[in-house]
Amino acid sequence: MADTADGTADERRYGEWVAVRRHGRGWVAELALERTAAMNALSTALARDLTAACADLAADPGVRAVVLTSAHPRAFCVGADLKERNGLDDAAFGRHRTVLRAAFTAVLDLPQPAVAAVRGFALGGGYELALSCDLIVADPTAVVGLPEVSVGVIPGGGGTQLLPRRVGAARAAELIFTARRVEAAEALRLGMVDVLAGDGEGAARAEALDLAARIAAHSPVGLRAAKRALRLGQGLGLAAGLEVEDAAWRTVAFSPDRAEGVAAFNEKRTPEWPGL
Repeated sequence: MADTADGTADERRYGEWVAVRRHGRGWVAELALERTAAMNALSTALARDLTAACADLAADPGVRAVVLTSAHPRAFCVGADLKERNGLDDAAFGRHRTVLRAAFTAVLDLPQPAVAAVRGFALGGGYELALSCDLIVADPTAVVGLPEVSVGVIPGGGGTQLLPRRVGAARAAELIFTARRVEAAEALRLGMVDVLAGDGEGAARAEALDLAARIAAHSPVGLRAAKRALRLGQGLGLAAGLEVEDAAWRTVAFSPDRAEGVAAFNEKRTPEWPGL
């Protein structure tokens, strides 16, 4: 999939509510949540389709960056589908949990750099989807938070582990224990989001796609190795972290991408990365 001759992005659909569109030279994949009637509430079906889409993206060597977006004008994702959960007995709820966890893991484990574009509400599991990406772009309407304790559960999509890595243990505890919602400007100040886009319905998406395009211009081998080193090195001591970095460095240093990067630099031209 890539942009068509008229400039529109080609599309592949996964079920009713998930679409993947390729942009530019096909290097950037937009992963769009389109359950607009329910503000992208995470139902079992939506979670399964998101997992399937991520599996295909992870296996695609032509994808260098992923942007997670929403088709809803007022919500990125409002979290778990509580209406669906209300009709589940304990056994069904356990199965539902397994499906949802697989979806969060699929986003988190994407080997390519991933950027979330947040407009409006990103609450509970919705914010955890954003946290599962490497970078979060938000517009001024964004409202983020992990309010799970207010409905008798805890963050279960990685929130108790991913948020402290962004904002520190004490700040994460305050945010999770109080279940409070955080608006865009404060979220940027706290490190809950990384980039504040301009105002306008498509601003966060446009900013995120532009950021992903800048990322995707670089070595696909290098990008995946850098992400692997960043992820695997978190929480390790310095010596162990440097070993992780060295292992990732070696996967790039002896690759055709490294040879092309050096040649392009010396020849003062844009690299044509061989890639994976």
